[in-house]
Amino acid sequence: MRHVAEVTEERGEPAAVVRRRIVVLVPCYNEEAAIARVVADFRACLPDAVVYVYDNNSTDRTVEVARAAGAVVRREPRQGKGHVVRRMFADVEADVYVLVDGDATYDAPSARAMIARLVEGGLDMVVGARRDQEEAAYRPGHRVGNRMLTGFVARVFGAPFVDMLSGYRVFSRRFVKSFPVLSSGFEIETELTIHALNLELPVAEIETPYFARPPGSVSKLSTWRDGLRILANIVRLYRAERPLPFFGWIGAALAAVSIVLAIPIFITYVERGVVPRFPTALLSTGLMILAWLAVACGLVLDTVTRGRREMKMLAYLAHKAAGETAREPTVGEQRP
Repeated sequence: MRHVAEVTEERGEPAAVVRRRIVVLVPCYNEEAAIARVVADFRACLPDAVVYVYDNNSTDRTVEVARAAGAVVRREPRQGKGHVVRRMFADVEADVYVLVDGDATYDAPSARAMIARLVEGGLDMVVGARRDQEEAAYRPGHRVGNRMLTGFVARVFGAPFVDMLSGYRVFSRRFVKSFPVLSSGFEIETELTIHALNLELPVAEIETPYFARPPGSVSKLSTWRDGLRILANIVRLYRAERPLPFFGWIGAALAAVSIVLAIPIFITYVERGVVPRFPTALLSTGLMILAWLAVACGLVLDTVTRGRREMKMLAYLAHKAAGETAREPTVGEQRP
């Protein structure tokens, strides 16, 4: 693996003192029309970085074009961006990872600023928030869906992002090597974001230009299908990471229905001394039992989740931060 000083004063950029291994990871599926430009742009902006293109069962000439452009090409047979990201994170060794889509819509020069922000701030993830440069770059349906999903995650997890679904990100090694990828498709961006928020990792967001696809390149996203998959994934992650409020709300809803059903029965019993609607009384009782069971499940799973979160944090802390060096301080010298 070649080494690179991400930013230097000679280039007129913020100073950095540590030479690091940087890789560019590009998941691809039928991007013959765009991949050569992506590889060339990132090789020009980060000349010492290694560009990896992971092909995901492309039926066009993506592999040949990427290899001719100078990328290291590998394959992932399991279909879906999540599977590709899992394979890339497991296989590739580096200090700083740049993850970008292979459709030539993201601005390669922005990678230098994103890497500098990551290293100098000791961060674990920097997200490139998309800023449209062309009217056709960002479809209205995708824009609205992104805002809705980002707003939902912000309310639930306290997200500091404005573009949660961006495919342009820079990661530290300790984030990549401690991240358990569970998603299989385009919901991987959601999982990356929620993982960082759940562990309260240091993250940031930088605005980057966003361009339309080049001629011949076609989007693989379906506004409704992938939007619903992402929403379902958010709910699943909320259940897994916040079980007590999730099951608590279910318990509260069941208890409210039970009480509504029980009130007229109770009034009739007080007035007449009889229970005229016995099946309704049984239903109300059953719903209340289910409500308490839901709350109990939430309490048990909350304890389990805390244990899982501790294990994730231990795995995360086993790696050095992006801004740290391998040298230990000498006697009398303070740590940075």
